[in-house]
Amino acid sequence: MRTAEYDFSLPPGLIAARPAENRDGSRLLVLHKDGDVEHRRFSDLPTYLEPGDLLVLNDTKVFPARITARKPTSGKVEFLLVTRNPDGSWNVLSREHYTGELVVADRFFAHMSRGKTVRFHNDAELQTIIWKHGQMPLPPYIRREPDDDDKQRYQTVYAVAEGSIAAPTAGIHFTHELLAAIRQHSIQVHMITLHVGTGTFRPVKADHLEDHIMDEEHFEIPLAVIAEIEEAKKTGRRVITVGTTTTRTLEGYFSGRSCCRQVDGKVMGSTDIFIHEGYRFRATDVLITNFHLPRSTPLMLTAAFAGKEKLLHAYHEAISRGYRFFSYGDAMLLL
Repeated sequence: MRTAEYDFSLPPGLIAARPAENRDGSRLLVLHKDGDVEHRRFSDLPTYLEPGDLLVLNDTKVFPARITARKPTSGKVEFLLVTRNPDGSWNVLSREHYTGELVVADRFFAHMSRGKTVRFHNDAELQTIIWKHGQMPLPPYIRREPDDDDKQRYQTVYAVAEGSIAAPTAGIHFTHELLAAIRQHSIQVHMITLHVGTGTFRPVKADHLEDHIMDEEHFEIPLAVIAEIEEAKKTGRRVITVGTTTTRTLEGYFSGRSCCRQVDGKVMGSTDIFIHEGYRFRATDVLITNFHLPRSTPLMLTAAFAGKEKLLHAYHEAISRGYRFFSYGDAMLLL
């Protein structure tokens, strides 16, 4: 399969630079299995849910991982915290190949090695410093600087497990009130965790999908959630996954493609599963997702679920109707 088959043209004006005024006021394109399309609002989601359904969300929390520091010569260095190593250092992304000391804030210092790793000198204060001086890691296609509002809006309302450098954006549309209404319809709501890292947003540069390798991302699934999903599959009830990160977490586990262990009532591990056409879904029956970038792994996952031709047709219809795309954009319900 060629990567070029997952390309499409998008007018720049349809890339959402800011979130909708009301989270559940975003538009919702409903794509049925036969290819039929409906145009609704996200607040209409309960209309498509059934008593006994399982709704599974990713409760990861984005942290202000974008850091601006100064060299001793006052030159500026920007870097993105990606993953923390067992020795306390951080793997980072930076355009600089700098090695040396950095001033992150008043009396708070770090050392960078070749623009690849950073070690903070006073690790005990790191979280406080990050939330005070760091910026939310908005994707580069959002052509503006992050502001304080992004610390709340580039985040789901149920985010608790800090560790992501990108939001699980399908979940941004949920409000506490909408989740309460869903629960009142006798629908079970469960939380799992996948910390979104470079695996999710790294572009596919290979000409053929088979040559792309995903970076690993850490996940945690409560054993109780696994048991509920297994029971639902036995009894014919639907499992509805919110976002490609939730989907990859569950599919990685249920397909046996993830490395994991049991700790404190949870399955913990990492996954590098790359889902594209030809994959057989083991857990997901219904998918809620956003509109994704051309040639991206989330687009390829949704194409595997809905069918590439149907999905891209729905994308073209969304473009013609002025839907808002990408992280702060509108949503899709794939039935």
